[in-house]
Amino acid sequence: MRTSDPVREEGRMPMEWRRDAACRNQDPELFFPIGTGDASGLQVKAAKAVCHRCPVIASCLAWATANGPVAGIWGGTTEGERASVRRRRLGLAATAPAGA
Repeated sequence: MRTSDPVREEGRMPMEWRRDAACRNQDPELFFPIGTGDASGLQVKAAKAVCHRCPVIASCLAWATANGPVAGIWGGTTEGERASVRRRRLGLAATAPAGA
């Protein structure tokens, strides 16, 4: 039986916060909408509603942002929203003066 955390083994940010997540007892499919139509938009909205009442939303978002492209709704954001944040951060880092 494996007792170690595979996320920690890969050198990624730990995910202990998951035990307190509001999504823990939700259908996981809610957080992985398929498509871009009206039904998908409603699903994203419903998933984000769960996130916005979650006590660990900040940890969830930090994990998803730190671990690159992660599919689905994490920390109340879509993959596209997180990609925009990463691009802005990279753009700011590229234009920041040395030592800032």
